[in-house]
Amino acid sequence: MAQKTTPKKPMSEDPRFAQAVQNYEAGLRAMQEHKFDKAKGHLQKVIAGPSKELADRGKVHMNTCNQHLERSTNQFKTSEEHYDYAVSLMNVGDYVTAREHLDKLSKQVPQADYVAYGLAALDCLTGHLEDSLRHLDEAIRLNASIRFQARNDSDFQNLSEDPRFTELLYPDPGAELPAPPAAAEEDF
Repeated sequence: MAQKTTPKKPMSEDPRFAQAVQNYEAGLRAMQEHKFDKAKGHLQKVIAGPSKELADRGKVHMNTCNQHLERSTNQFKTSEEHYDYAVSLMNVGDYVTAREHLDKLSKQVPQADYVAYGLAALDCLTGHLEDSLRHLDEAIRLNASIRFQARNDSDFQNLSEDPRFTELLYPDPGAELPAPPAAAEEDF
C-alpha cells in the first residue's frame, strides 16, 4: 500500500518567502531614498531567508549599500562641505539622515558655530523647540553675528512667537554692555 504524500506548497505560499519578499521590497525602497543603513537591515534579513534567488539579489544590493555608505563617509574634504551636505538633506526633507550627519559633525568640530546653528534649525523644523533654543543659544555664544542670520531664516518659523526666541535674537542692548565703573567719591 502506497503512502499518501501531501503535495509540497509552492514557495510563493510559504510565509517565510513572503516575508523575505517584503524585506527585499523594503530594502529597495530604502535604497531609492538613499537610506542605505536602513536598506542593509532589510537586505540582511533577505540574505538569511529561505530563497536562494532572493538572497543572491540581496547580496548584490548589500554590496551597493556598503559602497554608498563608504563613499558618503569619505567624500567630504572639509567640515564645511559636510555641513553643506547635511543642509541639503534638510532642504529635501530627509531630517533623519541630516541629523546623523550633523551629530557626526558636532563630535568632529564641537566649537563650530555653524554646526550648532544647523542643529538648531533642524530641531525647530522637527518640532524639538527646547533643543532648538539650546542649540541656537550655543551658536550665538560661539558667534554673535548668527543672531542676524536667524532673524531672517524661515527654518525658525515654529519659534517666531516664542519670547525666548525673541530674547535670543533681540537682546536688551544694555545687557551686553559692561557695568559702568563706580564714580570715585570726591574728597572735600
